[in-house]
Amino acid sequence: MISKDTFTQFGKTLKGVMLGSAVALSIGMIVLPQAAQADETCMSPYMAKIVGQEDYIYVWTLGAVGVGDEQDKLVTIAANPKDKDYGNVINSISVGGRNEAHHSGFTDDRKYLWAGGLDTNKIFIFDVHSNPSKPTLHKTIENFVADSGLVVGPHTTYAMPGTMMISGLSNNKDHGGRTALVEYTNAGDFVATHWMPTDENLNGAKKSGKFADGYGYDVRVLPRRNMMVTSSFTGWNNYMMDFGKLVGDAEAMKRMGNTVVIWDLHTKQPKKVLDVPGAPLEIRCAWGSDKNYCFTTTALTSRIWLIYEDDKGEWQAKDVAAIGDASKIPLPVDISISSDDNTLWVNTFIDGKTRQFDISNPHAPTQVFEQTIGKQVNMVSSSWDGTRLYYTSSLLANWDKKDESQDRYLRAFDWDGKKLTKTFDLDFIKLGLGFPHQMRFGSNALHAKAPSKSADAIIASLSK
Repeated sequence: MISKDTFTQFGKTLKGVMLGSAVALSIGMIVLPQAAQADETCMSPYMAKIVGQEDYIYVWTLGAVGVGDEQDKLVTIAANPKDKDYGNVINSISVGGRNEAHHSGFTDDRKYLWAGGLDTNKIFIFDVHSNPSKPTLHKTIENFVADSGLVVGPHTTYAMPGTMMISGLSNNKDHGGRTALVEYTNAGDFVATHWMPTDENLNGAKKSGKFADGYGYDVRVLPRRNMMVTSSFTGWNNYMMDFGKLVGDAEAMKRMGNTVVIWDLHTKQPKKVLDVPGAPLEIRCAWGSDKNYCFTTTALTSRIWLIYEDDKGEWQAKDVAAIGDASKIPLPVDISISSDDNTLWVNTFIDGKTRQFDISNPHAPTQVFEQTIGKQVNMVSSSWDGTRLYYTSSLLANWDKKDESQDRYLRAFDWDGKKLTKTFDLDFIKLGLGFPHQMRFGSNALHAKAPSKSADAIIASLSK
């Protein structure tokens, strides 16, 4: 179990690291006053969306010692209330071993789901279109490290036109945080590696602040602005370390990302490195045609940051709101933006809470709702219309709470704009499935095959 003393030490260590390193955050950045979740609204704009009722939830799940077959797996849950199996597991595919299952993403045609392992660097490609209720393992990429030029930790798998962009977390030289974006075709063939800019090699980018650390985490795009944006986290040495040991290691805590990078989407060249100190994680971009901004949150400093294009066409980063009480290190993890760009859901791992922020003024978000989901919470997935929310609990195998604080679930809620009402709750430990991490939605309608017409019917239609 991660004890209260551990998090007290985390706060002390974090404060010392931030004050004693080039991060140069003030004490006020650590002890902040309160300000007033991977989902359909975080999908690539190149992809078809499920704007109505989703039929399935695909959960990429970590295998755990002593739980079921102990393997990572893709678990399918019936999510349509009209389904006789609503709220129940209807399929599960084990992939062999424990790979530190983490994130997943569809191809642009939504026929295949790519799911990565942060430890073994394997990428599992599932066929989700032939039979959406029973995905099958289509292909496994096992040479990611060699293909990419020693990138480690395939994280975000993000749809581009005909290709998948994969953000790495680390490298195979020192297992630190310096890494790259790696591009594959939808068929699983390597295309190119795009290294993050560093002080030693900015690769044409402009360093706007103190940092060019070369770290990576998430990736998103705004095609109308020819913009791609990446965030930063930490390397294999840290994310595979026991959490209690990590937060007590001042040197390790210095090795966290402090940057967001703006890229030219078409050329895949980095253009500008922005300082966003405190490990900026998930990125969610606005959907409106005139809204040129994205949000991210910082895990270590519990802040919401706005990445926006200013009046001169320059991209900037701005700290715009606090998330809970930063002195308690709530550890913001997943976030979810609404399709109308008016609200942002923010999950905090340590206290197990989800918070909703009014972002109608993106420069001044205000918290309007808060609820505890579990003893810990990680991912939040929202339906396109914003009326259904799904939560899972697992972050990383060595970071999750243990013993009596263990909580491994998928929990579904209806949202009426004022309250969350639980609709179903699945205990993945009792079901022998492992530790549930990221969710993606499936739909029968997206892959329904049009009924074939007979020759007589075709001739008859043409003669009308």
